[in-house]
Parts: sequence; C-alpha cells; structure tokens
Amino acid sequence: MEQPRLRISKERATIRHLVEEKMRELIATGHFKPGDRLIERELCETFDVGRTSVREALRQLEAEGLIRTEPHRGPIVTKVSFGEAQQLYQLRALLEGFCGAEFAVKGSDEEHRRLHAACEAFAAAAEGKAPTEQLVARKAEFYRCLIAGARNIYVEDMLTSLHNRVSMLRATTMTQPHRLPKSVEEIRDITRAICARDADWARQASITHVEESSKIALQLLSDAEVA
Repeated sequence: MEQPRLRISKERATIRHLVEEKMRELIATGHFKPGDRLIERELCETFDVGRTSVREALRQLEAEGLIRTEPHRGPIVTKVSFGEAQQLYQLRALLEGFCGAEFAVKGSDEEHRRLHAACEAFAAAAEGKAPTEQLVARKAEFYRCLIAGARNIYVEDMLTSLHNRVSMLRATTMTQPHRLPKSVEEIRDITRAICARDADWARQASITHVEESSKIALQLLSDAEVA
C-alpha cells in the first residue's frame, strides 16, 4: 500500500509567515490604513512573492480580524468602530491586569530581566524619537514579555488576538502630543511592580496603562465618527 506523502513544504510556509508578519507591521504602523483595499496583484509585486503565499496570508489576517472581505471590493483593512474599540480595551485591561499580577507571583529572575530590558528598549526608542515602526516593535516586545510571564496559554491566545486588533490604533495613540512620555512611565511602573513581586500593584499598573491608552484611542475614534 502506497504511503501518503507526509512532508510539508517549509519554504512556502516560511514565505507565507513572512508575508503575514510584514502585513501586520504595515497595518500596525499605518502604512495600510483602515478601509484600504488590499489588491493581490499589487501585494505580490510589493513583496515579490506568488499569489498563493499572499492569499494564505490574507486568509490568516482575516481570521485574526485585521482585514475583512467585502463584496465587489475584496480584502480591505478592518475599520474598528468606537463601540468595538471600547469593548476591546475593556477586555484587554482585565487580561493584562491578570498578566501583571500572575507575572509578579510566578516570574523568574531571568523573566524579570527580559521584561526590564524590553521596557528600557522601548524607553530608549521613545526618548530617541525613533520612527513609528520601531516604537511599535519595541512596545510589542514588551507586551510579549508581559504575557509570557503570566504562563497561561489561554490568556496568551486571547491577548495576542486583542493586540492584533488594536495594533492599528497603537501607532496613532503613541504619536499624540504628550502621550509617549506617559506611556514610557506607565510601562516602567508595571515593570517596577512586577520585579518587586507586588501582585496588586502590578495588576493596577497594567490596568491603568490600558485605560490611559484607551482614552486617547476612543477620543480619536469618536472625533473621526463625528467628522
């Protein structure tokens, strides 16, 4: 009996993954804006890859809620409404508060060092007036450390999905006047609380950071909907 072919083409999977990551980055930094059409032919030319890799990447990003397919228009970058953003930030505050508290209790010294390094890398990028894409990348690394430190795979899955959905708002909020220095101080407060192994402080610091970010994002969305 002929054996089934079980080998997987790692090359194509790797290309698709790279396309996904690049598109997430371009959406997060505002290169692709909410409502923009994503035309397969143009994406193939931009990334110098085949249509199969682009289509697979688009399907994955649609599953994550970053894009949606509209009749007669095809894939477009998802627009997040005021109400949707409000719900996303409320859930994110609860889950990140949980992560902060769990990290404070369960985190190892090495995980604390990684969190501190990620925090200071973001601070250095902010204070050095780094470009938006670098700020977003440094902030994302801090969140990855925060989530990993909670050691809960289900919370990690949920928060990763939420972060993907709000990533398109993050670049906008961080570039608002006076927000970036406050954001740096807030994540330093989270880091201090976790490294001090103070669960209550870490929970509240994490929640406060999300709440302060949401104020800016929701105001911008409210203004856009009125306009």
